[in-house]
Amino acid sequence: MKTFSFLLLSLVAGLLLAGCGGSDSSKSAQATNATPNYNTGNPITAPVDYLGAVGQAKKFSEKQIDLAYLNEAVQQFSAAEGRLPKDLNELVPNYMHTIPSAPYGSKIVYDPTNGMVKVVKQ
Repeated sequence: MKTFSFLLLSLVAGLLLAGCGGSDSSKSAQATNATPNYNTGNPITAPVDYLGAVGQAKKFSEKQIDLAYLNEAVQQFSAAEGRLPKDLNELVPNYMHTIPSAPYGSKIVYDPTNGMVKVVKQ
């Protein structure tokens, strides 16, 4: 009798907890997000979700590496020349081989007043 009441109580508690899911407002907030959500939890779309997430991670990491190289080149130029470069093209012959291209849909912006390089969406 004790095990039956325990099982019944566990079943009722499980049903209550399962019904306490999040509201649909979080789903609508995700739908308006600019970056795609690759974590759908659907096993059928898992390979596609994985490849999409890997592509996004690759794009993000390449952008971060390019920014680090550009900021480092600006700092080296500043240390050697005693001033900040007027534009990124001044870095090319001595501090970088070429200026890296921005990821698709964005552009590289350099602020010569403070020497900061950013990638912004177009």
